Amino acid sequence: MAEDDRRAPAAVVFDALGLSYEQAFAASEPHRASLRWLLAELAPGSRVLDVGSGTGRPTARTLAEAGHRVLGVDVSPVMVALAARQVPDAEFRHADIRELPLDEASFDAVCAYFSLLQMSRAEQSAVVAGLARAVRPGGLVALATVPLDVEDAQGMFMGQPVRVTSFGAEAFTELVRAAGLSVLAEEQALFTPDHPDAVAEPHLFLHCRREAG
Repeated sequence: MAEDDRRAPAAVVFDALGLSYEQAFAASEPHRASLRWLLAELAPGSRVLDVGSGTGRPTARTLAEAGHRVLGVDVSPVMVALAARQVPDAEFRHADIRELPLDEASFDAVCAYFSLLQMSRAEQSAVVAGLARAVRPGGLVALATVPLDVEDAQGMFMGQPVRVTSFGAEAFTELVRAAGLSVLAEEQALFTPDHPDAVAEPHLFLHCRREAG
């Protein structure tokens, strides 16, 4: 079996995309608005976990430049190398969040922007529950997904073949609440990545807080 065939499908896709992914999504105003919400709510020097950290921009860089301690985790070694170079003030780890042990209440905030879509529904539920436990009571969680009711659907993303699983908006919000998170705000938007092979896609951003007690 070839090396690429043994690796997580998401790693293969995002190794191939590299910086083109960052460039395609750089104009997402809802993403930047979500980061502004985090910056407004976080105490100075907060510890933040960035799941699916990609190239490190804009998420890790925005948080690190504001003085927060950022750990970025990504399944793509190419993305991890790019992020380490582009955001030297943050820490990045090549790991699969489905397999990474996370201590209870070890972060002040967690963000996961579009990093669940190549997981099964059961895996997404388990990961969100694990992220909720990893943030301290009263801590913040920012999540973004493509709110479509699809399961193991074959498609193309920026010229790369992908298999995607997701939830509709109401089902994803319910999944998040079931993990012990209060949904403080949600925003839905239609966004077309800046890439010749991209198509308009719906985006859902949820701003959440871990319930105390």
